Amino acid sequence: MTDPIADYLTRLRNAIKAQHRVVDVPASNLKKEITKILFDKGYILNFKFVDDGPQGTIKVALKYDPVNKVNAIKKLERFSSPGLRRYTGYKDIPRVLNGLGIAIMSTSKGVMTDKEARELKIGGEVLCFIY
Repeated sequence: MTDPIADYLTRLRNAIKAQHRVVDVPASNLKKEITKILFDKGYILNFKFVDDGPQGTIKVALKYDPVNKVNAIKKLERFSSPGLRRYTGYKDIPRVLNGLGIAIMSTSKGVMTDKEARELKIGGEVLCFIY
């Protein structure tokens, strides 16, 4: 697999379109950090790290509106890719939907959202946009 982050986002996107409640994703440290951010920001209902085999899996419970059956995640978009890494300074970090969405970044201080990176005044690689 050449791009595990794109695979992670695609699995979430496909589960949302099929209206699944839970999706299983192969685990990695970066995917675990992204999942924690999605949970903290309220885009997913819950998550669980399962250690089965050498790699393990992440069970992600998706969040739906109980009345309209609409998911909390409207769009998942990969920004940087292995073929074209996109780095930015803290002054040029893109704003997602004028601050309503989040951009997940990989920085020297770890994986964080665009707002946290602006507060700490550090730049890094912009991984994806979520809204």
